[in-house]
Amino acid sequence: MRIRYWVLILIVLSLVSLFVGVINISVNDLFNLTDAQKQTILISRIPRLITILIAGASLSISGLIMQKLSQNSFVSPTTAGTMESARLGILVAILFFAGASPLLKMAFAFLAALLGTFVFMKILNRIRYKDAIFVPLIGLMFGGIIGSISTFIAYKHDLIQNLASWLIGDFSMVMAGRYELIYISIPLMIIAYLYAHQFSIAGMGEDFSKNLGLKYQQVVNIGLAIVAMTTASVILTVGMIPFLGLIVPNIISIYKGDNIRATLPYTALLGAIIVLACDILGRIVIYPYEIPISVTIGILGSALFIWLLFKKAGRE
Repeated sequence: MRIRYWVLILIVLSLVSLFVGVINISVNDLFNLTDAQKQTILISRIPRLITILIAGASLSISGLIMQKLSQNSFVSPTTAGTMESARLGILVAILFFAGASPLLKMAFAFLAALLGTFVFMKILNRIRYKDAIFVPLIGLMFGGIIGSISTFIAYKHDLIQNLASWLIGDFSMVMAGRYELIYISIPLMIIAYLYAHQFSIAGMGEDFSKNLGLKYQQVVNIGLAIVAMTTASVILTVGMIPFLGLIVPNIISIYKGDNIRATLPYTALLGAIIVLACDILGRIVIYPYEIPISVTIGILGSALFIWLLFKKAGRE
């Protein structure tokens, strides 16, 4: 499918998203909006739409980068402990700085996510048996350990409700003044596109990359920094969105190959489309209530993850 059709689907879903919600706004009302409807669109619907598009695209690109750098198609922020590390960083910021600003939380989340991802990559370097299924299992166990530490600290200091708010991805609380940190992901996606060829070469292995004159460790550090910052901004704004960075790059690679520069726009578009479609579905199923995006994405993502595992096992 050509990219213009993907863009068309995204535009259609975006328009649908603007008119779905508790406050009824129809297409006919566009030219005769009441003050309440204007405020709803400007303060809630448009910020929510922007957040959905950026979060979906950036997490998908982060998953693509991690899969290349780790040389494993099942590694993503969800299966490498990156999201759990970012959540631990936010918890530490709340614990030591009670009135921590969003930027301070972002800094702690970024540093924790970066450190957690580096530790995971170091663990991978020490493992000889790097099976496609074995590696993400290690990542899930590593994430589980970090998640357990976060839960223990939260229980000890009576912060379990604060922790739970970052665990569940939900767009219902996104509104003007509370979502602007997500814009940090836009320049990060541009940097990812500029470094696409370097990431592709780094994905061929350290020795091969160095023989081609690539500064391998520098490229890896840039890639992991992009992943950590993107994950931190999404978790702070929305919460955890599981499996997105895992399933989208795999689907794209099946049909478009492994050239990052060529597949990155498709990865970003498909990620945004999936998150937007799941968000609309979550708003419709039990209307006027909402199903959190982490639930709808989790159901879809886990099903696709199992399908990809069986597909990989069938090839071997």
